[in-house]
This record gives sequence, structure tokens and C-alpha cells, in this order.
Amino acid sequence: MSSKREQVLDAVKALLSSALPNADVRRNLAKPERIPPGGLVVIRDGDPGEPEVMLSPLVYVYSHRIPIELAAYETSSQTPEQVLDEMLGVIGAAVSGDRTLGGLCDFIEAQAPATDDVETAGARAGRWADAAIVAVYGTPDPLN
Repeated sequence: MSSKREQVLDAVKALLSSALPNADVRRNLAKPERIPPGGLVVIRDGDPGEPEVMLSPLVYVYSHRIPIELAAYETSSQTPEQVLDEMLGVIGAAVSGDRTLGGLCDFIEAQAPATDDVETAGARAGRWADAAIVAVYGTPDPLN
């Protein structure tokens, strides 16, 4: 069985894949070469940080910040800003709809994004956003 950390990361990926079915959702993609028509979402493992330790029973409680990167192009009816804003709104609704990732976490929340243009020589301009999902969960072993 995989560690609690891996289970949480897999559940976040599943949540985003379900929320954005037309987007290409990847984990730890090294260097994207293109933005697919439905958009691109890259989930990074992030840093669980220093845990809060609870005794009797022993539980390590993490507030794990999981970075997510989104990229999108304009469509025939929407600007890249509108497409990206819609993607972020759908993610926010998905997070609000399942604050415990099916009971895996105590709580998850999304953090506000930073946005900017994506410019590549010879390609049309797109838009990207860096955001994060913070997952609070406990485990009896920091390596498990």
C-alpha cells in the first residue's frame, strides 16, 4: 500500500482530472513542450513541511502545500484569461465539493493563483497560473 502522502497526491490528481476532463493533467511533468487544446495542469509533489506532532496516539499532522500549474490558450469564443479563469473556478468548486478527498484528509483548500502570459517563439500566446492546494492530513509514520 502506498504512503499517505502518495495517496493524497493521487487523490488530488484524480480530483483535478475529474474537474477538468478536457485538460491534460500530469504529475511532475519536467518541461511541457506544448499546451493541449483543453489546457494543461501540472501537479507538483510540493513540500509537506514540518508536521505538528500529536501524542497518544502518535500522529504527525501535515499541512501539505501541493503546487499546481495551469496553462491555456484562447478559444474561438474566450480569451486566454477567461479560459484560465474558468479552469480555476472549476477547480475551486471541486475542492469545495470534497473538502476531505473522500475522507483521506482532514481538510483541503485552494490558494489564490499568480498568473502571467506564456510566450514562445513561433507559437501563439497563452496564459498560465501557479496556484496550490493545501491538504491537511495525519499519519502515524512520517515515511508512510
